[in-house]
Amino acid sequence: MKPRHALLPSLLLLYTLLPHWAWAGNCPRDCSCSTPDSILCFQRRSTSMPSEVPTSIKNLYVFQNGIEALHQEDFVGLENLEMLDLSQNKLTELPDQVFEPLSSLRNLDLSSNQITHISEGSFAGLELLERLYLYSNKISSIDSAAFDGLEQLLELKLQGNLLTAVPALKMPHLLLLDLRFNQIPSSGLNELQTPKLESLKLAGLGLRSLNEELLGSLKNLHELDISNNQLSMFPPVLRELKGLVILSLAGNPMGPLKWEVFESLGELQELDISNLSLQTLPESISQLFPLLKRLTVAENPFNCLCTMAWFPRWLRNRGIVLGRTEETRCHFPPRIAGKVLEKVDNYDFGCPTTTTITTSTVKTTPQTPSLVTTLQSTTRILPPLKPSNDPSTETERYLPPPAPASPSSSSSPDSNHRVTFCPSNFCLNGGTCWLDHRGHLECTCPRGTSGKYCQNEENPSQFEDVSTATNVDVVPEITAQTVTSSSILLDLHRYIEARPYIRGVRLTYRNLSGLDKRPKQLNIPASYPEYTLRGLHPNSTYSVCASPLGEPTGPDSVCTEAQTSTHHNPSAQVDNPKLTTMLVPALAILLLLVLVAIAVGVACYMRKKRAHRNLDCNPSQLELEGVKAGLDNGTLPKKQQDIMSSSSRVQNGSLDYEVPLMQDHCTANNNINTLKPSYF
Repeated sequence: MKPRHALLPSLLLLYTLLPHWAWAGNCPRDCSCSTPDSILCFQRRSTSMPSEVPTSIKNLYVFQNGIEALHQEDFVGLENLEMLDLSQNKLTELPDQVFEPLSSLRNLDLSSNQITHISEGSFAGLELLERLYLYSNKISSIDSAAFDGLEQLLELKLQGNLLTAVPALKMPHLLLLDLRFNQIPSSGLNELQTPKLESLKLAGLGLRSLNEELLGSLKNLHELDISNNQLSMFPPVLRELKGLVILSLAGNPMGPLKWEVFESLGELQELDISNLSLQTLPESISQLFPLLKRLTVAENPFNCLCTMAWFPRWLRNRGIVLGRTEETRCHFPPRIAGKVLEKVDNYDFGCPTTTTITTSTVKTTPQTPSLVTTLQSTTRILPPLKPSNDPSTETERYLPPPAPASPSSSSSPDSNHRVTFCPSNFCLNGGTCWLDHRGHLECTCPRGTSGKYCQNEENPSQFEDVSTATNVDVVPEITAQTVTSSSILLDLHRYIEARPYIRGVRLTYRNLSGLDKRPKQLNIPASYPEYTLRGLHPNSTYSVCASPLGEPTGPDSVCTEAQTSTHHNPSAQVDNPKLTTMLVPALAILLLLVLVAIAVGVACYMRKKRAHRNLDCNPSQLELEGVKAGLDNGTLPKKQQDIMSSSSRVQNGSLDYEVPLMQDHCTANNNINTLKPSYF
């Protein structure tokens, strides 16, 4: 047997390893007291507060307990308490002076309960309170004096309630006010005596206008969320908020943005312009936001053409984070439709490529056409070619043509002379010089001429007589054929070949058979000689017109008509009586098996649901760091996250919470937002 003094070091080690309250023996029933100053009562399944709470405790977490009522006696003796978390319970009211014994309380979380009204004395005695969370309740009214005395408040969260107005707030130190997803009109935000307010969140209120006088008075505002409202134009008052760092305009019916309105907002670091029906982003915006760190442009129908090729490159070069990347995809052209915009390669944007041909010597004779050294006003712009198959090609270039061979001229591949346009007299008799898809010079000859260089002249009268006598039908420049009951295939080969200088084709189509005959337009590059119109109505006649992109409708506009087929719903018919006799029993057996499978599935689900009720959930932290310090060392379970980022949005007409706030079992939350406002 070891002597008594030999056991002393082992006893001291055991004392240091055991929790402090395990020795004290006064931890409330069904609670955890793993640290000397914090108590966690999680999923106690009790309708009342825990009893015998030590008076020296500073942090008390009592969430998901099923508590239905509070009494002042529950908090007597807890003068040292600084943090009280009562979220995700079943509270319906807050009695007057119920928190009055908590004279040192600084953080109070009452979110995700069923509270309907805040009375004048609900928070009496909480003069030191800094954070008050009331979000995700059923609050429809707040007494005008309910927040009087809370002059030290830094954060007030009221989102996800039924409020139609907010009482006058006299809070000289308030930094964050969250009113998202209520029913508060613009007139319901009148008196905010909050001179230090830095973050204001007004998303999902249905606002058609902003209180410009109110916003103009908030000189210290750094973050503004006005997403998912009914604003039809960019609010002019935003130009005066030059100190904005975070701005969300997502989900408003603003129509096309005029980017010059952002010129005064050069301090922006985060911008959300999702779901604004944007089809493209001009390269000029790269100069508007020199400090930008995060940009969200999700849910916009982007046309991923050459004019957008700069965007992914700019994101990479500037190190800008693209928010909601997987929801930021190309809408057009069809070959890359649905592809994540940030991952589109340069050649996929359909930009033209160029190749430099060099020759060391050029021998000329008077018969050789001389090269044009200056572009004249009548010179046509060369058309863009199809993109190179080499994905490593990043430079946008044009493919210059070789000069036509002649008996008196020769070229060597070592010349340093660069040719980038057609010779002025390459095509004769008024022919048009252009570049084919192989990079060779070709001539489009006017009527009455022929030959490679349009050198052969025909007798105009003879030409007319022949065409009249033979009655040859002119092949239309665009043709259409029905593919399905909702799509039409357009053949644009002849139209594009006859206009080699155009940079794209504008397609205008309308339904001549339906009530809505408004025209719709699509822009496609000149490298698409065939294009399929989709999403059409069955058994309808459509008029389709093609015109050069970027030019007004004129002589170059060509139209045709096409009709979609009738939508058929073939139904199986069984004419054989023997086959019918066999099918009926088989279908009955199949139906019986389906019903059995459903019954087994329901039984498994109920058993699994009962088993999950004993699992630990992940509660969320308060917004400020250090408020729930116990969560950082792993001693407390994490609670589900509140919507805290400025990029919040509406899904299916409700808040975009990841999981129900009141739940019988817990699910994983993989969408934890780690971003915090700049002042935290």
